[in-house]
Amino acid sequence: MNLAKLSANGQITIPVEVRRQLGLKSGDKILFLQNQSGEIVISNASAAAIQKAQAAFSGAAAALGVSSEEDVQALVDEVRQGRD
Repeated sequence: MNLAKLSANGQITIPVEVRRQLGLKSGDKILFLQNQSGEIVISNASAAAIQKAQAAFSGAAAALGVSSEEDVQALVDEVRQGRD
């Protein structure tokens, strides 16, 4: 169990073990979420954004018929030709 103390300015120092588990480093943003039971959960905002983007694009490659780097390059080339 880790404990942190709230300063008069509303600041806390996140214990080193928690920072390691969340992969936090100086300057990172922290996301505060409330789960269904009302508890507040903290998360590395950068990691959460990446996971959200990955979920949003899940299945997009298959839907476009992209299964290799060559397919990706062909799709990029096609889009670039459309701009000309």
